[in-house]
Amino acid sequence: MSKVLVLGATGGIGGEVARQLSAAGWEVCALTRDVDKARRQNPALTWLKGDALDRAAVIAAARGCAVIVHGVNPPGYRHWAEQVLPMIDNSIAAAIAEGATIVLPGTVYNFGPDAFPVLHEDSPQHPQTRKGTIRVQLEQRLREASQQGARVLIVRAGDFFGTRLANNWFAQGLVKPGKPVRRVSYPGAPGVAHQWAYLPDVARTVLELIERRATLDAFACFHMAGHVDTDGTQMTQAIQRVVLRRTGQQPQVGAFPWWLLTLAMPFVVTVREMQEMRYLWHTPLRLDNQRLLATLGHEPHTPLEQAVEATLEGLGCLPTPAWSGAHTPQG
Repeated sequence: MSKVLVLGATGGIGGEVARQLSAAGWEVCALTRDVDKARRQNPALTWLKGDALDRAAVIAAARGCAVIVHGVNPPGYRHWAEQVLPMIDNSIAAAIAEGATIVLPGTVYNFGPDAFPVLHEDSPQHPQTRKGTIRVQLEQRLREASQQGARVLIVRAGDFFGTRLANNWFAQGLVKPGKPVRRVSYPGAPGVAHQWAYLPDVARTVLELIERRATLDAFACFHMAGHVDTDGTQMTQAIQRVVLRRTGQQPQVGAFPWWLLTLAMPFVVTVREMQEMRYLWHTPLRLDNQRLLATLGHEPHTPLEQAVEATLEGLGCLPTPAWSGAHTPQG
């Protein structure tokens, strides 16, 4: 049985990757500050007490691991500058010690307008935001690590949405977790394409690439196509269809109140960081997935309406489940 360490297993992408790895027969270890709480959340994992900012704890947890999934980020966008790079440095140290593969769920933050509108894995990285600059440094350190005994796998995708994920634009912008969907607030400009990634599909893609890691380059990067909303209406219309079918009431669609974020910026760090990424809602861009298709032969893809329904159920926005296992990704 292969052994993997997942950092961020109590969160969205880390948790979903951990669940799918466990279901596929991996021995999954996970680092957390609150072992009892995490064990109640997912008793199938081997939970170890520790912090991703503690290098000794990460190195100890990674002993015997062939893969380290680095799915951890500072919560609510806070302390990025102080914590993101030290955490990846700790994962790198552990991976070099074990000769392991580091898996990083990537973003589009590290690209600037000179790389738009179609992003390839090797497009130039000239970000215009603080988080983007940090992501560039993070990937540079991973590239260096791939020359020092570690292997690296990066999977970049669009905006996450999914059943167990609340810290994202779907849950923080379009709808309100725990409340019926009476109105959908869309942050994008009319007619501008936007790319979404359903969390179980991302995790399935990561799992399939991990299983092929021996055939990949020491530094391997892949892009997912996910769900491309070509004009900014397909996601909102899918939400409308699901809510109408499940409740008999069709929610209205309106513009996201960016002006409220502007007012809150001086007082709330998360809002300030969300505002910084506003350009991604006003710029059409698309991740090209040809390298992924050439490697896997396909991209795991759950139909949009099915993915939206499972997400709304998971967020507590629908009255009752429509079917069991609605979040299962399709091959």
